Amino acid sequence: MTRRGFLTTSAGVAAAATGGGLLSGCAGSVSSDTSGGKSGGKTTVTIMSNGTELGDPAAIKAAEKALGLKLTMLKYDLTRLTAMLTAGSPPDIVRGQGAVDAPYLAAHGVAQELDDYFAKSSILKVGDLDPVNDVWRYDGTTQGKGPRYGMAKDYSQDNMVWYNTELFDKAGVDYPSDTEPMTYDEVFEKGKALTQTGKKAKVYGLSFAGNTANFLTMIASQGGQLFTDDFSAVDFSSPEGIKALTWYLKLAKAGISPSIANPDPNGWDWPTFQADRMAMATDGYWFGGMVATDKKSARTARFAPAPQFGSTRVSSCSTATGYWMPKAGKNKDAAWAAYEYFLGGAPAKERAKSGGGLPALKSLRPLLPQTEAYQKEAYAVQEKEMPHFSVISFTPYARLDALDAVVNQVMPAAIKGDVTVGKLADQLNSGINKQLANGKKLVK
Repeated sequence: MTRRGFLTTSAGVAAAATGGGLLSGCAGSVSSDTSGGKSGGKTTVTIMSNGTELGDPAAIKAAEKALGLKLTMLKYDLTRLTAMLTAGSPPDIVRGQGAVDAPYLAAHGVAQELDDYFAKSSILKVGDLDPVNDVWRYDGTTQGKGPRYGMAKDYSQDNMVWYNTELFDKAGVDYPSDTEPMTYDEVFEKGKALTQTGKKAKVYGLSFAGNTANFLTMIASQGGQLFTDDFSAVDFSSPEGIKALTWYLKLAKAGISPSIANPDPNGWDWPTFQADRMAMATDGYWFGGMVATDKKSARTARFAPAPQFGSTRVSSCSTATGYWMPKAGKNKDAAWAAYEYFLGGAPAKERAKSGGGLPALKSLRPLLPQTEAYQKEAYAVQEKEMPHFSVISFTPYARLDALDAVVNQVMPAAIKGDVTVGKLADQLNSGINKQLANGKKLVK
């Protein structure tokens, strides 16, 4: 796919949400790299990441010294990435979510195939790659097969539940089982009993996002599928889709969980959970890395299996956040050296020790923390959950952001008003299928 094609399809994210073009006012601010990737005699590798997930400034300086490279760190921003691709000067390494990004990046010809690099690597050995990394493979038809286009930095089974025992005790609600998954109806009833709405700050019984990834999982656990076999359309009007939407609307209308119509002022789960104002958070193993930063939370936080919506036990990974290399990158060999370092070297080992996710290399799994009581318990729960691991394949025709933009556009009216579930399903089908149809035209 041409850079223009990537721009056009990515624009659906902003167009669905605001009606505007994705690049307005920003493309002119991105200049091409005319230095040949050199800075002060050292090759420069530009990495588009998120915050300090690859390390704080001191860790980046240590990486520069270890690699003999100049590292330029950019905050991940889809608008800026698209502009840089369009200008022909993309970052050398880019953050992505393999479970939902890999088919799109591969089908549109944006990402570099990395098989030759993996084959020669003594650090990122193919035999040491956790199976989750197969989400970064795509053969033009099937996710999980074909060339590798990236690698996870770490991952989780994203619908597993962290809960606050203190809030459960105060409400007189039984703890979830360590081994048997709750049904979604049980989650609803517990969440309802745990929710507090009074003069004091609200306590949410649950945090559960009404987004595309969660609907995929809910439908799959009923034995259905949201996408058609060729991933060119969705059908929320199926019995499985209607059941998933009905449950979510009931949850959101009851105010048990933050929603797009009534968002959590903190913007994400951790600050609210840490403040004892969220009893259950559907966040995977990675959330334990946040728990480790607060002694009080560490005393009261516990981990439980992912709940089940239907008869098929599904405990999915809907992200597999990692990194890929743009095909148009100028410094691929130097970029690969940095890629190996951050995903298999000292930073990867530190991430594993922090408990901020399951390592993407099997050899690093023994480093997961088991010092504190909650860490031992969480590790045991995670080990028993692993046999139920799954990934639900995603479409190559649109980015997740674009599909979620449609959900975010039509869902508030259904939560706040009298929109029927059937009408909501029709609106989702219409908006998302338009995105998919436009995207399919750009894939040859």
